Amino acid sequence: MSAPRIVVIGGGLAGLSAAIEAADLGGLVTLVERRPRLGGATWSFEHNGRWYDNGQHVFLRCCTAYRGFLDRIGASDDVVLQDRLALPVVAPGGHVAWLRRHRGRPPLHLARSLLGYRHLSRPERVRAALAATQLARVDRDDPRHDETTFGEWLEAHGQSARAIERFWDLIVRPTVNLPSAEASLAIAATVFQIAFLTDAPAADIGWSRVPLSALHAAPAQRALLASGAAVHTGRGARRVELTGGGPSVVLDDGSLDADAVIVAVPHDRVASLVPSGLLGDQARLGELGSSAIVNVHLTYDRRVLPYPMAAVLDPLVQFVFDRTAAADGSNSQHVAVSLSGADAHLATPSRVLISAVTSAVARAFPAARDATVVDALVTREPSATFRATPGSRALRPGIATASPVVFVAGAWTDTGWPATMEGAVRSGTSAARAAIASLRSEPSPSLQEVPS
Repeated sequence: MSAPRIVVIGGGLAGLSAAIEAADLGGLVTLVERRPRLGGATWSFEHNGRWYDNGQHVFLRCCTAYRGFLDRIGASDDVVLQDRLALPVVAPGGHVAWLRRHRGRPPLHLARSLLGYRHLSRPERVRAALAATQLARVDRDDPRHDETTFGEWLEAHGQSARAIERFWDLIVRPTVNLPSAEASLAIAATVFQIAFLTDAPAADIGWSRVPLSALHAAPAQRALLASGAAVHTGRGARRVELTGGGPSVVLDDGSLDADAVIVAVPHDRVASLVPSGLLGDQARLGELGSSAIVNVHLTYDRRVLPYPMAAVLDPLVQFVFDRTAAADGSNSQHVAVSLSGADAHLATPSRVLISAVTSAVARAFPAARDATVVDALVTREPSATFRATPGSRALRPGIATASPVVFVAGAWTDTGWPATMEGAVRSGTSAARAAIASLRSEPSPSLQEVPS
């Protein structure tokens, strides 16, 4: 039997992981990406001699599919993964409290840290700990829990507005890309249960030592070429066609015949590529909407941030990262400020946002008050993720379509995860397995059955 021809549309993490998995399973793979680069929403660029990521991305120890992807492309040495969760949370004025993992089974491994969390009053800490134990019992697969917001659930379980802002939103906003007041209870419960309430080391934080393009795009392309795959950037796909002879992909400059096609593009592009009627509620995918992420990059003439990363109790900072080594390795310090759920900042002029964020960083980190910003820029991702609001779960399709030879992949599919790098890799890996299984008349894997 000849090798099955698999065409993957899209060169983001979902497409890259799909292409690599399909090639590893014996497929003859062709990947097409309309942009001149791979990496999707994770990419880097050079400006004034420094490397910048379009946005700061982190992962957790529980992101087993993503970590497996890094292993497969030979990039694991280019990331840092904490031995044990340790997150400084800084309030304006420089007051610091830590969220740390201690010994013990979940949720006891975080109890000592939460009960000593100085940004909340003692009664608020106790109520937060009680709510965490109750959250562990929420059935995240119950459709009713996708009909209410996490904020409503928190208020019903004794959480004050201050506790939501100073504790719960620290975790929900960067993982779901929405505040608790807007996020679906089901998806927020997923985050807490997987990361904090199941396995003690699950929430240890990891991040890239190198620019994101060097972490994902370059090594993934090398891995694909080494496996015999063809990679075409700058070639846009117009649509997938189904004929008696099998599927084909119509490109801007020709077409590609295939035995199976995996469409790994953002949800708002699917309807234009996939034949009508192949996905349930295909026309409603646009209702998933989008939520923005904005990053403000500040280069100081000296060190101002004493931590590799920190959470900040200020809506104009949220999370801050020391990206000096990835940027240029100089004696100055390059700081990336990541703002999630940042639709309100999309129209703010860059100079205004830079000024406001610089002042906010100085309020949190005293060393920044006398430092000089020698370079600054803003990167914006208006459609960084879908909006995981109540009702979004019902809009997220699985990887299969009504055709046994057309599949979809992306963090927006029903992975059981929010829109994260982990979700993207899970969907791509599952789509590739399902495509190969379909062509070989084998049982298709569930989207949830992804390698560790």
